[in-house]
Amino acid sequence: MITATAVNELRKATGAGMMDCKKALQETNGDMDQAIDYLRKKGAKVSANRADRATSEGAVIAISSDDNKSGVIIRLSCETDFVAKNSEFIQFANDIAKVAISNKPTTIDELKSLAINGVSISEKLLDFVGKIGEKIDVTSCEFVNGNTVVPYIHAGNKIGVLVALSSTGQNIINAGKDVAMQIAAMSPVAIDKDDVPQEIINNELEIGKAQAAQEGKPEAMLEKIAFGKLNKFFKDSTLLNQDFVKDSSKSIKQMLNDVESGLTVTQFKRIQLG
Repeated sequence: MITATAVNELRKATGAGMMDCKKALQETNGDMDQAIDYLRKKGAKVSANRADRATSEGAVIAISSDDNKSGVIIRLSCETDFVAKNSEFIQFANDIAKVAISNKPTTIDELKSLAINGVSISEKLLDFVGKIGEKIDVTSCEFVNGNTVVPYIHAGNKIGVLVALSSTGQNIINAGKDVAMQIAAMSPVAIDKDDVPQEIINNELEIGKAQAAQEGKPEAMLEKIAFGKLNKFFKDSTLLNQDFVKDSSKSIKQMLNDVESGLTVTQFKRIQLG
């Protein structure tokens, strides 16, 4: 007979539901270690069954190293907003980020092979899948390095940003927070216009020409008009040229130069759910 005490003990050890724990003990004749393995295998089975399910929810975590010289953003994805808001799920995402910043894995698979409290992240993922019953996975892991790296998490862990700046000091960190919030809100495509990939530039020129043609502009004017629209695109979509959201009288480039002459952004990463 499976006792309520045994079920409760297994529940405390695994975090699985009461009925799942009872079934695990029944299937393993009350053997606690085998029951834990049973639940973990159940997690693997659930994971396989849900391999094609969409994981558009989750938590994005951005942190920096103690010396502010590097940072990591990870995205721990799940299927539902209900799970994404679970405190244990968010703590797990934070734990993964801490392991990542300490070990600097080069791939997500390498990250998953690393351990939290002696258990690999891969195994912990299976445990969560078995416990929660929906697909959970690490879907992004990005690093940024620089003289000063500032992290920012926006909108209930839905957007994470890392921004690297060219100088150091508390005033640089404060400016970095403003820039990171700008990146979260305005989603720039590049730091400056010279960093925009050529294929994006070509696409914007084609769009500009098509729009001008639809507006009935003369054929001879289409290219000139398209380049005018491209310059507006650079202003709206490249970080240093965007209007500073806290003071639209200046650009991000001007704001940074006011903090310290020549101060600039050297790298950034932005990850969003969905």
